[in-house]
Amino acid sequence: MSVTIEERGRPNTNEYRVFFKNSEGKYISPFHDIPIYANESENIFHAVVEVPRWTNAKMEIATKDPLNPLKQDMKKGNLRYVANVFPHKGYIWNYGAIPQTWEDPNHKDSDTGCCGDNDPIDICDIGNKVCSQGEIIKVKVLGTLALIDEGETDWKVIVINTEDPEAADFNDIDDVRRLKPGYLEATVDWFKRYKVPDGKPENQFAFNAEFKDRDFAIKTIKSTNEFWKALISKKTNAGELNCMNTSVSDSPFCCSVEDADAVVKSVSLSSFSNAFDTWFYYEM
Repeated sequence: MSVTIEERGRPNTNEYRVFFKNSEGKYISPFHDIPIYANESENIFHAVVEVPRWTNAKMEIATKDPLNPLKQDMKKGNLRYVANVFPHKGYIWNYGAIPQTWEDPNHKDSDTGCCGDNDPIDICDIGNKVCSQGEIIKVKVLGTLALIDEGETDWKVIVINTEDPEAADFNDIDDVRRLKPGYLEATVDWFKRYKVPDGKPENQFAFNAEFKDRDFAIKTIKSTNEFWKALISKKTNAGELNCMNTSVSDSPFCCSVEDADAVVKSVSLSSFSNAFDTWFYYEM
């Protein structure tokens, strides 16, 4: 689908926002309005790139804000950056989320024994292209890793951009192991240690940190889509999540074009900048 972005504010500030527009120039939510499927019959999904590969700013879909623009995460009043945990430089894939999915915090996963993390399901795109922030890509699912983040299930779905010149060679998780040796091991290492520079312990994993295959991953994505359908139709409690959307016609949260315009115009445009790019060395 054709989507453009509109930046408000300056990068590396707490007021920076990235809003999304459809082909008609109308504002949309990347969480709720972008279809989950690019091609349902072939299980090709859309993904929203939140963080381009090699960058550090922890940008994410603002699930609690109207229209859910991208914004930089905050902790204890400070902008969040992922440290360069040697030898990794920033994020080692294009990192993002699949729209119209939701890891329900009230549902205990039968495989992990933990509840969802209250976010759209995450993706790690292993393709060769370094994508742009806010780019919408079509992805082929290859497998998934079950991160347990502070007691919550946080699936990390391994995908490849369908436009990648090598995409046809990748069909399951074993293809990643065969054609990109070391990448899956680096992925586990990255997720295990990325919070250590902030003084937190290493993350844990379900399944002994083993990747599950394509079929398992697709089943997991589809289950999170069902949780999202209950969320957007108000059949489950949204809590602090903002379900404002402009295209889900049967949703009680569907708003007018004028209401969406008002949300964007209300965002402030001035603040200061503070970049981050330092290294953290980890004693094994």
